[in-house]
Amino acid sequence: MSMFITLKQKSGNLMEIPKSFLGYKRENGRAGTRNHVIILPVDDISNACAEAVANNIKGTIALPHSYGRLQFGADLELHFRTMIGTGKNPNVAAVIVIGIEPKWTKRIVDEIAKTGKPVEGFHIERTGDIGTIMKASKKAQEFSQWASEKQREECPLSDLWISVKCGESDTTSGLASNPTVGNLMEKLEPFGVHLCFGETSELTGAETVCAARGATPEAKEKFMKTWSSYNDFILKEATDDLSESQPTAGNIAGGLTTIEEKAFGNFQKIGNLKFIDVLEPAEEPKKGKGLYFMDTSSAAAECVTLQAAGGFNIHLFPTGQGNIIGNPIEPVVKLTANPLTAKLMKEHVDCDVSKILSREMNLSQAGDELIKTMLRVANGRLTCAEALGHREFVMTKLYRSA
Repeated sequence: MSMFITLKQKSGNLMEIPKSFLGYKRENGRAGTRNHVIILPVDDISNACAEAVANNIKGTIALPHSYGRLQFGADLELHFRTMIGTGKNPNVAAVIVIGIEPKWTKRIVDEIAKTGKPVEGFHIERTGDIGTIMKASKKAQEFSQWASEKQREECPLSDLWISVKCGESDTTSGLASNPTVGNLMEKLEPFGVHLCFGETSELTGAETVCAARGATPEAKEKFMKTWSSYNDFILKEATDDLSESQPTAGNIAGGLTTIEEKAFGNFQKIGNLKFIDVLEPAEEPKKGKGLYFMDTSSAAAECVTLQAAGGFNIHLFPTGQGNIIGNPIEPVVKLTANPLTAKLMKEHVDCDVSKILSREMNLSQAGDELIKTMLRVANGRLTCAEALGHREFVMTKLYRSA
């Protein structure tokens, strides 16, 4: 059987897209592009303990964050969904969960355990940091050595779950780098991959056009309900505009003077595809292969953290002015069509498609280059963000704490 699928492009050229990539098979049937052992603090006051364990045991990563206890309602559920989803992500081989008290810790451990992967929880109450660090370090060493023997194996292309977001956008984003992502989506969607876009606020002005891309009346209605809920919140807070936020000062400097311009450029990332469902923040898709919309902030680190918690194992991030975002568990592949960014921020750019604007490369060729780059990363190549140590893990919070 051939390992490649031949795809005829509009240009008339032929590209062979590999049928598979080299990933880590997980106990629940998913496949990871990475093989992390993570130390997951349940709350902000457990960060120091988690970081101490990661410092003790090589081959582990701590995921400190700013939020903790006294959350309630939808905020508390989102907190748990993000924590649990992060641990369940197929890029994670094993998990140590550390919290201040046993109940929340156990809830997260029990849900991650349903994947079949190794997970163990430790609570600090009545033990203290030093005792907890000692116990957790012993188990983390065991997990780290176990994970180190995992080998990559051939996995079908359909095992890729690809999330996308853009950042520090400018005119080159809407003209070239975002459409390049859309071209990749159009080419890979027929092979059964899961795809996800988000950024609710940055679709403002294009919301009705986006809603029309729902594959079913239910998907369209769900999207409009999600966007309207966001918009109602903005109006409730008596915010007439999102000055300095949407578009940002960097967006404006790059030529995007209105949120509508930014929205229609952002919308290019899904090509001509239709989305099959709308996800809550950090929600795992359940309707099978295809394109999903996730209700997320447009803040880069928050968005990628939520998509990784939804189970996505590789991320595509087009940037205009130059964004440096990374994530501790989901590799972030950055591309740009801005020739100045490609030159001056070369160490942050995984895929340069600026030749689209000089007409030395067409959109289909750019999509092919992005597919090649993404597959190299899926097979194990470090992204620029990984090589530079970017591990931004930022929780989304909805309300004030109790």
